[in-house]
Amino acid sequence: MQQPLVAPDAAPTEETRLDPALLRIGAVLILGAVLAQLDTTIVGVGMGPMARDLRVPVTTVQWVSTGYLLTVAFTAPLSGWLHRRFGGKRVWLSAVALFVVASALSAVAWSGGSLIAFRLLQGVGGGLMQPVGQALVARHAGPRRIGRLIGVITVPVSVAPVLGPVIGGALLQCADWRWLFLVNVPVGAVALLLAARVVPADGAERDSGARPDLLGLALLPTGLAAVVYGLGEAATGGAAGPRILVPAAGAALLTAYVVHALRTRRPPLLDVRLFAGRGFALAGINTFLLGAALYSSMMLFPLYFMDLDHVSALDAGLLLAPQALGSALATPKAGGWTDRHGPRKVVLAGIALTLCGTLPFAMATSARPPELLLAVALFVRGLGLGAVVPPNVAATYTSVDRSQAPAATSARTVLNRIGGSVGTAVLALILQNSLHHAGTHAAPRAAYAHTFWWALVFSALTLVPAALYPRRSPAAR
Repeated sequence: MQQPLVAPDAAPTEETRLDPALLRIGAVLILGAVLAQLDTTIVGVGMGPMARDLRVPVTTVQWVSTGYLLTVAFTAPLSGWLHRRFGGKRVWLSAVALFVVASALSAVAWSGGSLIAFRLLQGVGGGLMQPVGQALVARHAGPRRIGRLIGVITVPVSVAPVLGPVIGGALLQCADWRWLFLVNVPVGAVALLLAARVVPADGAERDSGARPDLLGLALLPTGLAAVVYGLGEAATGGAAGPRILVPAAGAALLTAYVVHALRTRRPPLLDVRLFAGRGFALAGINTFLLGAALYSSMMLFPLYFMDLDHVSALDAGLLLAPQALGSALATPKAGGWTDRHGPRKVVLAGIALTLCGTLPFAMATSARPPELLLAVALFVRGLGLGAVVPPNVAATYTSVDRSQAPAATSARTVLNRIGGSVGTAVLALILQNSLHHAGTHAAPRAAYAHTFWWALVFSALTLVPAALYPRRSPAAR
């Protein structure tokens, strides 16, 4: 029987040891991912105050989030080419600097239009710094250390979306909505100073003189933006009549891009040939499904507490703290578990815990479950999320060559964000329709329970590709 690379009681070998220099690189680069993840949830609690202060309807202010996500989807596919053309460190520093400047501009916005414009600019930085940072981490770690390193440094990334509503609610309680953006400035400035010192320089690659994939640039981001926009319209009931043509046109553009990417001799904007490998295809499918399950649920849980229990945004965030605690405890252990037991067992166990943690919310159709039960359920759900994400991230990188890390990261980011957009749009539409047909006092709770059953379906779908994961980690072979 083949022994795992790192036995439970054995010291890591020289090839797998996480030396201090590597840990410093990972810690600095992960700050960019934390900023991007926090920004997806921290701003949501301030929509009402923004609308009142800027004297615009909430439907306009919603584009503060929608526009940001569209720009991330538009920009992320460029990360692979920019990484090759200019070098990862240079692109990452530029992306963080742009994110910081755009955050400061958002904080001084004087109208709804100016705020949306600055958020679009912020989305360019957010769409680049996370995939480029992850690709740099993967390149410096190598395939034999990436699982262990991911397990250590993804703790703040996994916890950040959960802590977003808590931090946002606390800021709104002590200050105004502008601090939801200003909080990014000092963190980003520290990340820039540290990265300039500890991250090794990496130059452009041999194809640095090649032109970007201009046709791909016209097809892929436009198609992604159209699909995401169409899903957002469907979630608000707006995808009727001519508007249904927008997501259909987006799907046609994406199909045209796939044909182009398979035929072009240039490095494509997003390398679809990566999906020819079984390992990357499984990781990619699961990344999409995990994005749908995770981001949609992160939208659903705060609404559940605020709409049914009438708590503030800060209290809703605090009620989700057990999930953050569970994720923080499991994430740093997931890399070691994967080394010993293989990715299949760890991911399947994590999905099972996620399902168990969501079940009490789906079964509460008439009365509110005991508070202790919900807290335990969220803690168990957090354990599951913490166990699932690191092995799936590691599987993305161990299934490709080190030179393909930037392209793999770009693909992973796009799949995760599009999956999140699909899942959120579908659950929002289901919840809206269920609440619309609510006729009794208990019906709103039943509507949320019905929606949580669909969230369970999203999570259950991830079992299929996870069951096909390798029994043992690549490092243990």
